[in-house]
Amino acid sequence: MNTEKREVTVIYYHEASLELHHQVITFPENNQGRVIISDEFRRGKSIVAVCDGEVDILNKVGDRILSIDFVA
Repeated sequence: MNTEKREVTVIYYHEASLELHHQVITFPENNQGRVIISDEFRRGKSIVAVCDGEVDILNKVGDRILSIDFVA
């Protein structure tokens, strides 16, 4: 078993919400270099993407939703 660790940004939804979240976290890698995301972290989430390193997310789905009153 490989003992290397990798910092990743995980983009996910919580099961009870449509709000998109992200978290920078370090996980161990397997021998093929893939991160091993713990069951504890996965619990209650639908993972959309796992990105290498810390990612600066500028906009996510829903960040710019305006009320219908403000749409011309």
